[in-house]
Amino acid sequence: MASRIKMFNEINLDDIPLVGGKNASLGEMYNKLTSKGVNVPNGFATTSNAFWDYLTENGLQKPLSNLMDQLDRTHFSNLGSIGEKARKLILNGEFSSDFSEEIINAYKGLSRNDLSSVAVRSSATAEDLPEASFAGQHDTFLNIKGEESLLQAVKKCFASLYTNRAIKYREDKGFQHHDIALSVGVQLMVRADKGCSGVGFTIEPESGFENVILLSGVWGLGENIVQGVVNPDEFYVFKPTLQLGKNPIIQKKLGDKKLTMIYGEMESGNPTRNIDTPLAKQQQFVISDEEVVKLGNWAFLIEEHYEKAMDIEWAKDGVTNELFIIQARPETVHYAGNKNFIVEYMLLEKGKLVAEGNAVGSKIMVGNARLLESPKDAVDLNFDSIIVTDNITPDWDPLLKQIGGIITNKGGRTSHAAIVARELGVPAIVGCGNATARIAEGSVITLSCAQGKTGYVYKGKLPFKTQEIDVGNIKMPKTEAKLILADPERAFQLSFYPNNGVGLLRMEFIITHMVKVHPMALVAYDMIEDVSVREKIEELTIAYPEKKDYFIDKLSQGIATIAASFYPKEVIVRLSDFKTNEYANLIGGTDFEPQEENPMLGFRGASRYYSDLYKDGFALECLAIKKVREDMALNNLKVMVPFCRTVEEGKQV
Repeated sequence: MASRIKMFNEINLDDIPLVGGKNASLGEMYNKLTSKGVNVPNGFATTSNAFWDYLTENGLQKPLSNLMDQLDRTHFSNLGSIGEKARKLILNGEFSSDFSEEIINAYKGLSRNDLSSVAVRSSATAEDLPEASFAGQHDTFLNIKGEESLLQAVKKCFASLYTNRAIKYREDKGFQHHDIALSVGVQLMVRADKGCSGVGFTIEPESGFENVILLSGVWGLGENIVQGVVNPDEFYVFKPTLQLGKNPIIQKKLGDKKLTMIYGEMESGNPTRNIDTPLAKQQQFVISDEEVVKLGNWAFLIEEHYEKAMDIEWAKDGVTNELFIIQARPETVHYAGNKNFIVEYMLLEKGKLVAEGNAVGSKIMVGNARLLESPKDAVDLNFDSIIVTDNITPDWDPLLKQIGGIITNKGGRTSHAAIVARELGVPAIVGCGNATARIAEGSVITLSCAQGKTGYVYKGKLPFKTQEIDVGNIKMPKTEAKLILADPERAFQLSFYPNNGVGLLRMEFIITHMVKVHPMALVAYDMIEDVSVREKIEELTIAYPEKKDYFIDKLSQGIATIAASFYPKEVIVRLSDFKTNEYANLIGGTDFEPQEENPMLGFRGASRYYSDLYKDGFALECLAIKKVREDMALNNLKVMVPFCRTVEEGKQV
C-alpha cells in the first residue's frame, strides 16, 4: 500500500503532489534550513494517497463528481448548497482502522511522553503555487490535543476541500475539482498563546519593492493577524544593511492589537478563544528589535533558499521565548509582474474625508457603499459595489470577484483580506477602525489607494484620471535626473521610475505627518502649560520613556525609508525649512515660536539652527540623520542646509 503518512524529515519540495504545497514547504525547511539556524517545529503529513483511499473506501468519488456537475457556473446560485452537501458526504465517512492507527502512532511519536497540542492544517496538492496561493481557502485547527480530537480535525480538513470559497476559487483559477487532493499537516504547537505570532513578506507587498522584508505581529496565536481581526505591529527590514550586520529596521508601526487569541477549553469544542489585550501590552511592540532582526535574517535565508519572494508565518513561544517559522509559501502577486509598466491613478480634487486606513493596491474606485455584517447579507452586488464591513474572512472570498472595492474596520497589510485583494486586483482599505460607523449604506464614496501606504475614503464622487507608463521605454537625459520627494509612503513605488536618486528630500513633510510634534515641545515638555497639548504629546510618545527619542525615531524612519528606496543612489535631505508660522502649527509649537510679520524672510533655515531658541531641537534633527547614516548604514544620505545667507552662518551650523 502506498504511504499514507510522511514525517517532516521525509518531505521536500518534490513532494507537492503527495503532501501539497504547504506541507512540502514545511518539510523542505525542516530538512534544509534548521541546520542554518531557522527553527521549524516538527510534524507529519497525511498524503494524497490517504485522501484518495478515504474517498474510495467510503464510495465518495462519484457522488462528489455528480455534485460538482450540478454547480451553477454562471451565477453560482447553488454554491452554498453544493458545498454543504459535499462537506457532509466527507464528514459522514469513516477512517479505516489502519489509517487511524497510522495517524495516532505518528502523533504519539511526535509527542514523545505526553500527547502534545498540535496545529492541524490543510494542504491541497495545488496549494501555495506561485500563480495561486489558495490563501485561507481550506481549514486550520489550532490547539488540538488527544487522539479522537486529532482524528476529527483531520476529517474536517479533508471536508474543507469543499468549502464554498475553495470551490469558487478553483473555478476562478481553472482547477479541476477531481484532480486535487487534500493533505493534512500535523505540527507541534508553538505556545504563541503565551507569546506572539505574525506574518512576513520578503517583498514589499504593495509596490513589489524587493529590498525590504515586511514583518507584522500580534499577541497570542496568529489567526487574528491572518484573519485580519486586529491591527498588528509592523516592521520594515532593509535587506542590504541586514546583510551588513547593521541596524536594518527602517520603519516600525505600533498596532492596537486589541485582542489576543489564547487556548480555549477542549471540552467545550472551542480550542481557541479571544480575550481583550491589556492596555499596557497594546502599547508595546510584540517583539524586540533583536527579534525583528533574527526573523529578518530567517526570512532572507528562506527567500534565498527558494529563490523567490516568500510569504511566511512565524510564532514566538511564550514559555521558552523561542522564535519559530511555522509556514512559508511563494508570494503570488508580484512574482510575474512587469515592474516597467506602471498604471498611475491620480485624484483631481479632494473631498470630505470619511475614513482612512492601510491602502491595498494603488487604484482609485468610485462606487456605492454596501454595509454588510457577513457574506450572507450580500444581495445585488456588482462592480460598482464597495463592501464596508468589520473584517473580511475567507468566507467572503466567493463574493470578492464581483465587487469594486473593500473597506474594513480591522486588519493589516498582511491579513487575509489584503492578500486576496492584491491577488484579485481589487482596491481595499483595511484597518480603518470605524468605517462602518462613518459610512452610510448606499452612499456614493471614493476609495483612494493612490496616495501612498495610507488609503483614504472620501464622501461623494471625486474625479480622477489614470495614466499608463512604460518606464522601460523612457530614455534618461545626459544630465542627472533626480526626484523631489517628501512622502515616505510613496518612496517604494517611485523608486521604479527612471532616476539618478533624490535631489531634494523635504524633511518638513515627515515632521508634519509622522512626527507631528514640535521638537522643542519634546525637549522642554515640562514648560508646556496647555493640558490638551500635553495629553496629545503623551498619547503619541506613550512607547517612549524619553520623549526626545520619539522625534529621533519617527524622523529617522521617514528619512530612512526614502534613502533605502533609492539605495545606493544619492539622496539629499534638506534640514527642516519650516517658516515660523508653520512650526507653530505643530503640536506644542505655539509655545516656542516668535510672531513674525514676514516669516518668509525671518527666523528660518541656517540662522534658526544655531539660535538658542531652536538649537536643542536642531540637535534632534542631527541625531536622526546620524542614526540613518551610521546606525542604519544608509550612507547614500547627504545633507543640505537651506536658507544659508552667509558663509559665516554655514560655519556656525
